[in-house]
Amino acid sequence: MNARRLQDIFSILLRTHGPQHWWPADSRFEVMVGAVLTQNTAWRNVERAIAALAQAGVLEPRALLALSDARLARLIRPSGYFNVKAARLKALCRWYLERGGWPRLRHWPTGRLRAALLSVHGIGPETADDILLYAFGRPVFVVDAYTRRLLGRLGHAHARETYDQLRTALESALGPDVKLYNEYHALIVAHAKHVCRPRPLCDRCGLAKGCAARKDEG
Repeated sequence: MNARRLQDIFSILLRTHGPQHWWPADSRFEVMVGAVLTQNTAWRNVERAIAALAQAGVLEPRALLALSDARLARLIRPSGYFNVKAARLKALCRWYLERGGWPRLRHWPTGRLRAALLSVHGIGPETADDILLYAFGRPVFVVDAYTRRLLGRLGHAHARETYDQLRTALESALGPDVKLYNEYHALIVAHAKHVCRPRPLCDRCGLAKGCAARKDEG
């Protein structure tokens, strides 16, 4: 799948769903918290957990670290796996503060920043790339299960390869464009949730004409 085809897909998704205005957050740090909390859960559950943190006045790294593990877990309970995520949030907060927070980290090269994020307990490639793209504004394409589903059905050659192989292929084809990556990822999520579901609604899909999966079914 070449750059022109990827751009055509983006255009169709944008016409279908409209701008998504991602990431929904009031601060860069809130984006980072949301990236951890959204692991293995729906975004509506993350919103409830973030609202609880905000209401408690602890939506900043030092305040989160000052909480007991049990108190933090109770606040983020709506997001699921709350004990695991409490430990991951604290690990992220410690890393963030130990390295000088936003004033210093914003100057780090993307490769160094990504490697450092991946060294934090509980931060995998997708979570790290969420943080890089949406909190730090770096041109890193976020790959998730929705991306694999949609691009796999459309016949992208790298859709079944490793996370980094697919990410690199998309970045190479599209070029470094933070705004494009931001909107593209959000549109893929919207399309996969509402149209390209596990049992796809192909009759509603603007991409059906060029869909390799639909051809196989037909």
